[in-house]
Amino acid sequence: MPDREKILSDDYMDIISDASEFYSMNYPPEEYYYQQVEGDFGIFYINRSIVPPLNPTNFTYRAIPKLFALMQTEEAQQNRTVFDPSALIESGILQVQRPPLSLLGSGVVLGFIDTGIRYTEDVFRYADGSSRIIAIWDQTIQTGVPPEGMKYGSQYTKSMIDQALRTENPRNFVPSWDDNGHGTSVASVAAGSSLGEGTIFQGAAPDCQIVVVKCKQAKQYLRDYYFVPEDVDAFSETDVIMALKYIEEFGIAYRRPVVICFGMGSNLGGHAGGSPFSTFINRTAVRRSRIVVAGGGNEGSTAHHYSGSVRNISDDDNHDQVEIQVKEGTPGFILELWGGLPNSLSASIHSPGGERTEAVDFRTQGGRSFSFVYEQTQVRVDHVLVEQSTGDELFVFRFTNPTAGVWVVDVGSSFGVMGNDGSFNMWMPISAGEDVVFLRPDPYITLTGPANTMEILTVTTYNHANGSFYGRSGRGFTRINEIKPDIAAPGVDIDTILGKVSGASMAAAITAGAAAQFMQWAVVQGNNNHVESQELRNYFILGAKRSSELSYPNREWGYGKLNIAGTFDMLAGLS
Repeated sequence: MPDREKILSDDYMDIISDASEFYSMNYPPEEYYYQQVEGDFGIFYINRSIVPPLNPTNFTYRAIPKLFALMQTEEAQQNRTVFDPSALIESGILQVQRPPLSLLGSGVVLGFIDTGIRYTEDVFRYADGSSRIIAIWDQTIQTGVPPEGMKYGSQYTKSMIDQALRTENPRNFVPSWDDNGHGTSVASVAAGSSLGEGTIFQGAAPDCQIVVVKCKQAKQYLRDYYFVPEDVDAFSETDVIMALKYIEEFGIAYRRPVVICFGMGSNLGGHAGGSPFSTFINRTAVRRSRIVVAGGGNEGSTAHHYSGSVRNISDDDNHDQVEIQVKEGTPGFILELWGGLPNSLSASIHSPGGERTEAVDFRTQGGRSFSFVYEQTQVRVDHVLVEQSTGDELFVFRFTNPTAGVWVVDVGSSFGVMGNDGSFNMWMPISAGEDVVFLRPDPYITLTGPANTMEILTVTTYNHANGSFYGRSGRGFTRINEIKPDIAAPGVDIDTILGKVSGASMAAAITAGAAAQFMQWAVVQGNNNHVESQELRNYFILGAKRSSELSYPNREWGYGKLNIAGTFDMLAGLS
């Protein structure tokens, strides 16, 4: 089978692995394809018929791709008649667009990993009608030529887009299109050109150049594994990794600063960085003239996180009863439990009908499957005492055909150190929606990946109309108490070219546009050629708006509200 078909086929499993680890397994070369990402880090696409079923026992947890969802809480509302610049004013963006700074993102590449872009929109074009988009990599179209070094999808360059725009039917020549609208909304807020005498529309960095990756939907076997509903968008970590690699390389080809905006996120993983993807993002973010911006997600009020503790570990009766409400008709769900050394935990499951399983603990060191006599439910529990990326204890529960009602995961202690709090955290995927929730949820430690990655700029969401924190916004800190988020930005009822939109993707878009403005001043204009994500983070923190009634860093607000005008006031000695 050709390499492209191996990457795309649902008959081939995607495995995130370093080359030496995989090659030691001695799979027949004709049964897989290896895509190098960086150094020894890469992705294997291997025939599913020759490997065991997907789970953390048969494969390491970090090898299984996580799924990403869009960071928008509602569809764009087509009710905009007059452009509302208040979110850009609140963030100091319009102020620094004007003289004497005149920062429009000129000379900066702004990249988007999302659902594509409607390239015919005027906000993505220069005054002469030509496109500001220098490239689109559409992973969903296989009829064109893929980018150099990639084996799938089709790349459309600026010259191809410009040629298409001169025709009556542009999509006959460049068929890539954002059917969802999410990517177009994000790109318009971050990078939309100014339209009209009375400012019909304006983005944060209206003179930057744009690179877009339209991610393909995750393979069906992964959607089935995570129980993702048919009508829900879901994107594989492997495709997001390749998208990041693609955009980052434009900084080398064009010798320009690159800002990368993540408009999607995942609620899977340990919420503390440390995964191979987080490591790759960190390496990208610390490179000179590279900025990575991620929204903190919309999981703060979804009841998808639980935090607990088994404190008196000398007391055999001390357990934490974690209650989970499951709605009728739920086909299944995934649940992850993360503990921390030096304790080790045990877990058993109680069904709504009163049946209970044996406890799974460190002695299991593998997978157990349970069936229930009075329930049509199967539960598989995979236990990893020391997860490879984080070094922490991990349980992965996979419920199939769960009976409606309240399920209980009974968490106890296998062994530990006296005086240690025995704390643990549990998360469900975003796709669990309202069908599966914790009855005693914790709204904190709900930043979605990659927002828990330390070297990037992490943004939470607030409502600039009334100054309140957005209830659905993810909140910090990380599971190991590292300081995230960094700042907060407007993300409620934000004007996009497709209408008003709310959610973490809007806060990320506004912040990415502000980052492009700063990179114009720092790198393009030569005021600080060494800026990368952490330096930009600190500049933004210095200029942020803070309330005397709050302490910082803050689990909701980070170090305050984005205010790029405040950053330049500080640099000028005016603040």
